[in-house]
Amino acid sequence: MTANSLRPPLPPFTLESAIQKVRHAEDGWNSRNAKQVALAYSLNTRWRNRITFIENRQQAAHFLEGKWQKEINYRLIKELWAFDTHRIAVRYAYEWQDDSGNWFRSYGNENWEFNDEGLMTHRHASINDKPITESERLFHWPLGKRPVDHPGLSDLGL
Repeated sequence: MTANSLRPPLPPFTLESAIQKVRHAEDGWNSRNAKQVALAYSLNTRWRNRITFIENRQQAAHFLEGKWQKEINYRLIKELWAFDTHRIAVRYAYEWQDDSGNWFRSYGNENWEFNDEGLMTHRHASINDKPITESERLFHWPLGKRPVDHPGLSDLGL
C-alpha cells in the first residue's frame, strides 16, 4: 500500500469521518469529472446502479461520463443515513435537466463498502426520477461543489 493509494478518511469510520466521507463523495460527483471521481473506487469495484452492473474502475469512469452527458446541469446533495466500520449508507437527491430542457429530481439510496485504503469496493444504488418544473428546483448553486452554507436534504424537507 502506498500513500497514493489511500483515500481518506479511512475505515474504521466514526460519525465524523463517515460524514466527511459522504461530503467528499458529494463534492466529487458534483465536479462531474468522471476520471477523477473513479479514483475513489477500487480497481475491482462492483456497482449496481439502477439496472446497470459495473465490475471495475474503468467501467465506473465510462458510466459516469455517459451519466453526466445525459444529466445536464447536475447538482447533488448526499446525507449520511447509517454507518459501521467499513460501510456507509446514504440517501441523496440530485437535480438535472435533459437535452430537451425538462427538469428532474432524482431520489436515491446507496450502500457503500470500503477497503482499508478507503477505496469503495461496492456501491449499490436505488434511484427514482421525478419530473419537476423549473420553479420547483431547490438546488441553485453554480455548477460544482455545493456551498457550505447551502441547506442539506433534511433542511430542505427532502
